[in-house]
Amino acid sequence: MTEAFDDLLTANEKYAQTFQGSNLTGRARRGLAVVTCMDSRIDPLGLLGLSAGDAKILRNAGARVTPDVLRTLVLAVYLLGVDRVLVMPHTDCRMAKSTDEDVHELISREYGVDTRSLEFHTVPDQDAALRRDLVRIRTYPYLPERLTIGGAVYDVHTGKLMPVTL
Repeated sequence: MTEAFDDLLTANEKYAQTFQGSNLTGRARRGLAVVTCMDSRIDPLGLLGLSAGDAKILRNAGARVTPDVLRTLVLAVYLLGVDRVLVMPHTDCRMAKSTDEDVHELISREYGVDTRSLEFHTVPDQDAALRRDLVRIRTYPYLPERLTIGGAVYDVHTGKLMPVTL
């Protein structure tokens, strides 16, 4: 690796000296999967009172339920002990402030890269997108009907969750 990662490798050395997770398995001890955004202000384990090994954390821009998230949930449910899913987007999300067209235009203008072959899954209406994503999980044919599904918006300014019901 390059010098750009020296700080991380040094931090890992300290972490490894007191590492306590060797007894954990790949199963979600609390039966939970959380779909949330990649935003670095979100600490999914901390804000939900969880510890390493308790849940599967799936992150992407906007906390969207994409085909890859659905594929991962199938694996989590059938192989890794997940029996409930929380979809958790957040306030002040960059993906909720733009359209896909806006993002394509900005990247093209600022960086000269044509990204029109990508779908960014922006969320101009975050509430509607969350509700659609919950329905998408609930109706996905490869997931069991017994799977418990919930949604909540995380407020990055207060640390509180705002539950959404269908």
